[in-house]
Amino acid sequence: MTKDNDIRNAKAVVFDLDGTLLDTLEDLAASTNHALRAIGFPERTIDEVRRFVGNGVGRLIDRAMPEDAGADERQECLRLFKLHYVAHCRDHTRPYPGVLQMLRTLRSRGLLLAIVSNKLQQGVDELHATYFGGLVDVAIGERPGVGRKPAPDMLYLALERLGVSPGQAVYVGDSEVDIETAANASVPCISVTWGFRSRELLAGQGAMVLADSPDEVAGLVNASEKQA
Repeated sequence: MTKDNDIRNAKAVVFDLDGTLLDTLEDLAASTNHALRAIGFPERTIDEVRRFVGNGVGRLIDRAMPEDAGADERQECLRLFKLHYVAHCRDHTRPYPGVLQMLRTLRSRGLLLAIVSNKLQQGVDELHATYFGGLVDVAIGERPGVGRKPAPDMLYLALERLGVSPGQAVYVGDSEVDIETAANASVPCISVTWGFRSRELLAGQGAMVLADSPDEVAGLVNASEKQA
């Protein structure tokens, strides 16, 4: 169980990216449908794509394609998605309202900040540089040899680069994958309700601490400047 002191005394905050810091849904849906169209499969709605995201682009494409699609078609669809998304990942993507101020507030309290995402590392790097340069210290995306969320590997890598232990960190995300990731890493979790999953779903998946706004997250992580 997450204790209030685990969150309030944290030295580092690690954030999921899609659905937590950035509203990326429209660009993810556009790239998904670009790839599906190119190989002659039906497109998906925004709400469908919302349900498909969270486990990396490979799983996104697997879920978006018809069940009877062949392995070669899946591989080609994923290739087309990646090409399109790298070129168009900033067309409609924006930080959620209040996110940048939340990050500034946390940094002003001496907290270290990181991103951990199942998104491709190239996309994470571009979005990190575009929206969070100077605010977020470390950004970890999908890469060879590192287990994707909900495995704890990416979160452990971020904490190692920040120089803190799991007991000194809190993880913030918007999905059931994030809840499981935090649990697997023995890191307390704040689940946000403005992203790709509903409050009801998160509560049903075992969320212990829920936040309805970035301001609420900043209020929960109440580290003092002395902890910098």
